Amino acid sequence: MIFFWKFMKHKSVLNLINIEQTIQNKLNIKKIPTIIAVSKTFSMEKINPLIEFGHKHFGENKVQEALDKWSIMKEKKSDINLHLIGKLQTNKVKKAINLFDYIHSVDTEKLAKKIAEESKNLKKEIKIFIQVNIGDEDQKSGIKKENVRDFYNFCKNLELDIKGLMCIPPVDSDPNKYFEEINLLNKELGLSELSIGMSSDYIMASQNSATFLRIGSSIFGDRN
Repeated sequence: MIFFWKFMKHKSVLNLINIEQTIQNKLNIKKIPTIIAVSKTFSMEKINPLIEFGHKHFGENKVQEALDKWSIMKEKKSDINLHLIGKLQTNKVKKAINLFDYIHSVDTEKLAKKIAEESKNLKKEIKIFIQVNIGDEDQKSGIKKENVRDFYNFCKNLELDIKGLMCIPPVDSDPNKYFEEINLLNKELGLSELSIGMSSDYIMASQNSATFLRIGSSIFGDRN
């Protein structure tokens, strides 16, 4: 009890607990999806209370920002899992593999090849998610839905550790439609993990078999 109350002054910890309880209460489930606390742009001062509370999964958008923030902490706490959720350039792959445990944004053959190459060079297997352009939007990254199986097979032939699919539904749309669609694609491929759901739609994502939720502002508050 003393341990619990120690963290009650930190809003981020309270927010995380509230999100977990909301999912459990609304869906009546014992095991909730893993929450990735998206800490991009936030300082370690803001992140540390969650680490001290025992949270293990954090998400960053940019490799260099993550290196500046997390290199020392990852040496101290090897059980922390870092997720790269932003677009990854091929010239940053080596640095990304050294630091991160998951990459959620694999969407080109060139990037997949580079990840496979650097993973072998560094002797470190990294878990990946294939990003799907679920709304077929011109301005968004991701594999087109009709090309997902071919790209999955391409990554599999590279012996990449493919955990599942990832998507971001179009803004101002009904995310449930897109979550149902990607959940079906994920099951057709026989994949066990699904990276969907953010601050505005994590309940719907949880109802559609999400295993990872990428939540930022609902935990840390608005970004500057």
